[in-house]
Amino acid sequence: MRNTEAAPTTTRQRWHNTLGDVSGAFGDLGTFLPLVIGVLAVGHLEATGVLIGFGVFALLVAVVYRRPVPVQPMKAVAAVAIASGLSADTVAATGLLLGLVFLVLGLTGAIERVARWAPQSVLTGLQLGIGGHLVLVGLGMVSEMLVLGGAALIGLAVLMRTPLRPLSCPLVIAAAIAWGMVGGATTLPEFTPGWHFPALVLPGWDALGESVSTVLLPQLVLTLTNAVIITVSISADYFPEARERISIRNLALSTGAANMLLAPFGALPMCHGAGGMVAQVKFGARTGLAPAVFGFTCLGFGIAYGAEAAKLLAVVPLAAVGALLVIAGADLAVSKRLFDSRSRCLAVILVTAGVSIAVNVAAGLVAGLVAEAVAKRKSV
Repeated sequence: MRNTEAAPTTTRQRWHNTLGDVSGAFGDLGTFLPLVIGVLAVGHLEATGVLIGFGVFALLVAVVYRRPVPVQPMKAVAAVAIASGLSADTVAATGLLLGLVFLVLGLTGAIERVARWAPQSVLTGLQLGIGGHLVLVGLGMVSEMLVLGGAALIGLAVLMRTPLRPLSCPLVIAAAIAWGMVGGATTLPEFTPGWHFPALVLPGWDALGESVSTVLLPQLVLTLTNAVIITVSISADYFPEARERISIRNLALSTGAANMLLAPFGALPMCHGAGGMVAQVKFGARTGLAPAVFGFTCLGFGIAYGAEAAKLLAVVPLAAVGALLVIAGADLAVSKRLFDSRSRCLAVILVTAGVSIAVNVAAGLVAGLVAEAVAKRKSV
């Protein structure tokens, strides 16, 4: 009798976990969609290479890490590409250079020595700053279509307190698309699926030089902190059993290898990310099924629709995407470490977070290290 009664519970739990992974797979759209749509709108990169790149990287992550380790656009690169219109050659050069740097850091073990330079107070401050920045960006997106964005935000908050929590993300996205179509704000594009594959992009010396002079250093600092060090710290809280697998060295190696492999095929430089991990877990992801679902979706869109896939991505109202970003950013910012901090550490955390929000993560890191040094000297 015990076995007969236990089976349905186990089955229900399995379905619940599967639905959570499917929902969590799209929990990071708040970071993914605005940057990818913005980069593709500039017109220098093809959606085929960009989406296939995300798809391949996410599937590799699913196999290697077997946990919801996110795959995100490199934010500094995407921001400069949108603002300044970086050429496809320069974007590919950036991916290759950053990939090489992270491969070297991972293979030599230097990444672990670099990680020791940042004390816990500074890392917590960076986490607070990145989370706060995501909330502000999300609120800005929500405000552009306030009724839709507000409804999406309320819908997420309500659904996540009900048995429908594992479906909260796709339900809100589907409702937002329907709302936009009924109101005439969005229309579903009409085109026939086919077979599309990325073109080879081999950057020259000029593209390498432009990358070094414009975007390489700020993206390097951002990836080191947010996409590697902080991601590993958060992962250790969520998945302590996977600490050996999801390590600083391994995230550096996967970031490096993926960019070296995919940048020549038109992929946008990619990394992991603390906010993405929090978002995916927040919306129910627990296993490698989440990145696998995301990967197959990106791969399918890129191969089936090619350059036209950008029109499909644009169907999702950005106000609803902003609501996802607000939820994920708040969860990232309000960490247990923040409340456990001593008064001296709290000052360092607030300085680091404030500068990260006001300027950028690189400046926040420097400010935090200076504040930590001053605090230590005063306590001696």
